[in-house]
Amino acid sequence: MDAIEPDAIHLATEGPLGWAARSYCLRHKLAFTTAFHTKFPEILNAALRIPLAWGYALFRHFHRPSSGIMVPTQGVLQMLKRRGFRNLRQWTHGVDTQAFPFQGQALPSRLLGAMAHPVSLYVGRISYEKNIESFLQMKMPGAKVVCGVGPLEQRLKERYPEVRWMGLLDRRSLAELYAAADVFVFPSRSETFGLVMLEAMSCGTPVAAYPVDGPLEVLGALESQGARGGVLHVDLLLACQAALAVPRHEARRRALDFTWTKATKLFVQYLVPVRSGDPERLMPAI
Repeated sequence: MDAIEPDAIHLATEGPLGWAARSYCLRHKLAFTTAFHTKFPEILNAALRIPLAWGYALFRHFHRPSSGIMVPTQGVLQMLKRRGFRNLRQWTHGVDTQAFPFQGQALPSRLLGAMAHPVSLYVGRISYEKNIESFLQMKMPGAKVVCGVGPLEQRLKERYPEVRWMGLLDRRSLAELYAAADVFVFPSRSETFGLVMLEAMSCGTPVAAYPVDGPLEVLGALESQGARGGVLHVDLLLACQAALAVPRHEARRRALDFTWTKATKLFVQYLVPVRSGDPERLMPAI
């Protein structure tokens, strides 16, 4: 960092690199911004039974010196405000619609071979906070596919051998998998956003999810009387069944509301010069 002499510093994670950069900035009296992407206190609570209040106290300490905490949704912003966080900035995420191209119908996939339809797909970390068993336990006809790895993977593989477990895939194969699915299932109740929903919708695959932070904003339920690009319901099975009737072009249309250009402009707008009183150092050409 000494060699780079950055104009702006943004800490994207509260992990070891984030703490190291935070210490560097405080030691050199440099301003910086941070981001809150993941509800790690909930993960610590689910995995290790660490009280939520302790986890959020640690995270408040991490973010307190930040000149701006970028958060992905209005719901997360309000939650953090209630927990005593300050300098919050509502951000968003985007999806590469060329890397995840639109498919007007669920396509046969070399990855899956001949599978019974409808194909219900989950993509993400196979971990405590993802609530993945609410998807695996569903009495949904057709086939279930899981793409991802994580600490619960082996245990769940043994418990649900009828599920197709794909592990990790490269981006092209992942896009092919999204396009092969009839419905994308997002069972998490604790996500701050859920970028995989955008990737699925970009390929035309409608989403089924619970009506909680993340899905509420990604599917547009906060902007209209009903969700767009999928279905939200407290009963995940009913959401999946209803999502099968959502036209694939509607899912794609919702994904187009989240562009990288918009996300980038907001990001640059929220950056701060590393030294106060030197705003001319940040002159983004966007």
